[in-house]
Amino acid sequence: MTRPFRFAVQASTATTAAQWRDTAQRVEDLGFATLFLSDHYLGAGAAQQRGGWPPQYLAPIAAMATAAAVTTTLRIGCRVFCTDYHVPGVLIKEAATLDVLSDGRLEFGIGCGWSESEYRAMGVPFAPPPERVSKLEEVVALFKAHCTGEPLDVDGTYVTARDYAGLPVPVQRPHPPIIVGGSRKRVLSLAGREADIASISTVPFAAVNNAGRTPQEEAITRLQYIQDAAGDRFSDIDIESSPFFVRIIDDVDGVLDRIARRLRVDVDGLADHPNVLVGDADAVADELLKRREIFGANYISVQQSDFESFAPVAERLTGL
Repeated sequence: MTRPFRFAVQASTATTAAQWRDTAQRVEDLGFATLFLSDHYLGAGAAQQRGGWPPQYLAPIAAMATAAAVTTTLRIGCRVFCTDYHVPGVLIKEAATLDVLSDGRLEFGIGCGWSESEYRAMGVPFAPPPERVSKLEEVVALFKAHCTGEPLDVDGTYVTARDYAGLPVPVQRPHPPIIVGGSRKRVLSLAGREADIASISTVPFAAVNNAGRTPQEEAITRLQYIQDAAGDRFSDIDIESSPFFVRIIDDVDGVLDRIARRLRVDVDGLADHPNVLVGDADAVADELLKRREIFGANYISVQQSDFESFAPVAERLTGL
């Protein structure tokens, strides 16, 4: 079964209340399904530059609540909350509250963190990957337990919640959709077992990665990790992808050449990279149909800078 297309916008550039309200309303008006923020906190400086992620002015929880308040159908989410930046029980209560206050429009994205420079800048210990993934597993389990409304009795290695029931109970049952994503087998297998939306992280831009796979082969491998772990429930999982370089434009060669220079990679093969979408609206729509067959991606997130020009693609493909 082929999952229908949905489209989201990842927003990070609003610096005022008016800008943020206008962004949320415009994203909804153009027919996008979801507005995402990210869980990053650093302003401009050396730590932010080392992390390689553009500054996000607004913190996600308050911004998600505001976006929900000024829209009626737009889903809201964070792509994704970092387990180490939040007390698990507090984050989960915040998430459940967002689902209630939005009348059931939350998508709960959760991950194990990756930006060591951001951890260090905020004084958060950066544990080895196996420990961070184990904590993620426990947080996902706690979220599901909280959403039952039953008394909690969790005494894990990283997560504790006991002698109270999870409140509020979310509107969406049995729980708001859970987003889990990453690049490695263990995290993507967790997504296959437990998530409703599996996000495949950006694949390398090198012609061949350290495992000897091309970017296309790497994306297929990651999809297979999800499918193997999901088993019979695979057809119920949305596969989310966020092509970082999206340009709706006729000058394909010129754009690809600029991307290649920026990344210091060969331009050959860049047009087919899973995280590059360049062309006019019709060509990009056709490419997404082809990539859904190959890589499984039906839930596409674009950056805030690109959503206006991308809107015709979303309008053509949404629900197909």
